[in-house]
This record gives sequence, structure tokens and C-alpha cells, in this order.
Amino acid sequence: MKKILLVDDDPELRQLLATYLGRHGFDTLLLPDTRQLDAFLERFQPQLIVLDLMLPGEDGLAACRRLRARGETRPIIMLTARDEPVDRVIGLEMGADDYVGKPFDPRELAARIDAVLRRGARDAAMPPAPGGVSRFGDWEFDRAARQLTRAGETVDLPGYDFALLNALLGNAGQPMKRERLFELTRGEESESFDRAIDVQIHRLRRLIEADPAHPRYLKTVWGVGYVFVPDAGSAASAAASASASAPTPSDASASTPDSDDGP
Repeated sequence: MKKILLVDDDPELRQLLATYLGRHGFDTLLLPDTRQLDAFLERFQPQLIVLDLMLPGEDGLAACRRLRARGETRPIIMLTARDEPVDRVIGLEMGADDYVGKPFDPRELAARIDAVLRRGARDAAMPPAPGGVSRFGDWEFDRAARQLTRAGETVDLPGYDFALLNALLGNAGQPMKRERLFELTRGEESESFDRAIDVQIHRLRRLIEADPAHPRYLKTVWGVGYVFVPDAGSAASAAASASASAPTPSDASASTPDSDDGP
């Protein structure tokens, strides 16, 4: 069975979800708060964490941020009764992989868990692309090892952030629509959220850019989405720079202004 960890302070909901998920192939560990979270992760090694936002003591956002800051890469799905776009954005910025607003049907949560785990399994099984190591600036991105390093120091990337950087590097110099990036990173079966890719780009910029407000590599393309601009000296770099810096009139009129100093 697939082992997951559910952290929620509602005892009735915990038992309901544990029973339902158990019938659908999930061995569900239960916690009412995050006090034993680290110990459970170390001892039981769950494949995925379902984390409620409104927890007593350390809330779900703080726990998610702390786990990601220490290099935890297991998928995290956030639960909350506050299903507002701003809450989703904050959760994704903290490193969550998906977001489910309460109240929800247990079938929806099971489907989200399956989708996130399938995405991770596909990424792990995916053979490395030809020329599987990409270098830009001080960074080295190794697809086979699934590692991003700088000066010999490895930076852990959550699954969706790895997939997004991989998609952009694999299409360096080519502007990519948000919808296409969402499909490549989360799969066509996932429910789209307008800001999800913007939030991930913002997160990656804070990681790899010397000045995230004026990005060198992850450029916004007006009316389209994003492009990875390679280091100078390549044709792809020149084409990407032109695309990112010269919006057309139709692009500007058809979309909300989107600058490089935003997500």
C-alpha cells in the first residue's frame, strides 16, 4: 500500500479520511498537529504528506516552509477551509505541490494524491534527456541525478519545481505558454490553477537568480508565458531575449501586463 501522512486537528475528519483512503490503497498515518511530524517522517517514511493549514501551534504553512527549507522533497498537499486564491498562492510559494479546499469529497483528495504520486513516479522513471547536464551561470542542472548544484553544493527541488525547470531548460530560447508548462509539470489530468506556474517561477527565481526582481534566465514573455534565456553566445539566447523584451501590440492588448519583477 502507498503510505501517506495526514496532519489535521479534526479527529472526525482524520478517521473519515483514514477509512476512505484505506479502502483505496493508502496506508494513512495520522497526526493532530506537527509536534511529532519530524519523528513520523523519519520513522515511517511516508511517500506524501497531507497537511492542514489551520493547525494548533505550528500551522501548516509554517510547517511546509520549514520542511522545504531543510531540503524535504516529499510531495505536500495542503488542506484548508480558506479556499481563497491568495491562500493557494501562499501555500504554493511555501512549497506545497497541491491544494484542496474544505469542504471536499474524499474522492477528490484521493484523486489529487494519486495524481501527485503518479507525477513523481513518471519523473523518477523518465530516462535522462540527451545531454542530460545543463549549465548556466554558476549552476549545473543534472537531469539524470535530478540535482541542481552550485559550487559543489546540491539544492533540493520539490518535484514540480524540478519538472518546471527541466521543461524550460529543455526548451531554452522558446517561449512557453503557461498552459503548456502546467501540462508538462503536473499532467493533463490535474486541475489547473491560474497562478500555479507564476508562483513556481517566482520560487525558482528566488533560488537561481542573483536579482529575482530583474531575472537573467527566467524571463516573462508578454501575452504568452515564460522563456529560459541561455547564457550569451547562443542563437537561442538572442531569440529568447528578443521575445522577452519586445511584446507585440496584440500581446499587450490581449493580456494583463506581466513584468519580470513579478511572479
